[in-house]
Amino acid sequence: MTAPDASTSDNPSPELDDALRRAAQTPTLVIACDYDGTLAPFVDDPTRAVPAPGAIAALERLAGLPRTTVALLSGRNRAALAQVSGAGAPVVLVGSHGSEWEGGFDTPLDDDEVARLARVTADLEEVASRTPGAHVELKPTAAVLHVRPVSDPAQRETAMAEAMAGPAALDGVFVTEGKNVVEIAVREASKGAAIERLVKQTGAEVAVFIGDDVTDERGFARLRDQDIGVKVGDGQTLAGHRVADIPAVVGLLEQLARLRA
Repeated sequence: MTAPDASTSDNPSPELDDALRRAAQTPTLVIACDYDGTLAPFVDDPTRAVPAPGAIAALERLAGLPRTTVALLSGRNRAALAQVSGAGAPVVLVGSHGSEWEGGFDTPLDDDEVARLARVTADLEEVASRTPGAHVELKPTAAVLHVRPVSDPAQRETAMAEAMAGPAALDGVFVTEGKNVVEIAVREASKGAAIERLVKQTGAEVAVFIGDDVTDERGFARLRDQDIGVKVGDGQTLAGHRVADIPAVVGLLEQLARLRA
């Protein structure tokens, strides 16, 4: 499925403009945004992926409005998300693709999960060791191979293929393949489930979800008919709307804040 042509921050499509007006008028609203590629540009060093100008201010303005819940919903672990984004209360931070909330995880890893995570980590680190520029990020329930800094496209593809054929094929793991990353978790997580949890907690009549990556399609897939999905950039998507880039996302959030205020 392909969303309509991308709109810009200065000229949202009529369909998206109507959707934002409808969202602004709903009594209780949830707004969830991915971080990397949606509010912050991709960079080789993930610790330097700072939010675009105005992005966090727009989220915080929305979060300060009555009966409006705003969440950053990221594949990063929650501590890293807080550090790099600079966002805090009243914005809700949800890490590890929806499985890590304030207070941590619902239940700790059991012995089998701990052993499985150790093996996955070791296998990915072996792949990274023979791929100059690659590195492995450790999360509480997952390990992630990053190949964006790898200069040779052929080496990037080889490393991704080795990760998919090796640790990603183990029993009991959950794999998320994104843009130049392979994340292998030992506990299932879903941005879609996280959005549903936010809606259930708040009783929101409408949820807005904005994301750019293939991992965000799991969020778009779980939206209800009345909810609003916004894809950032090119590519096939289950989202009903599309914007061109990160500045357009900031403009969308600022417009929604003005309308709802």
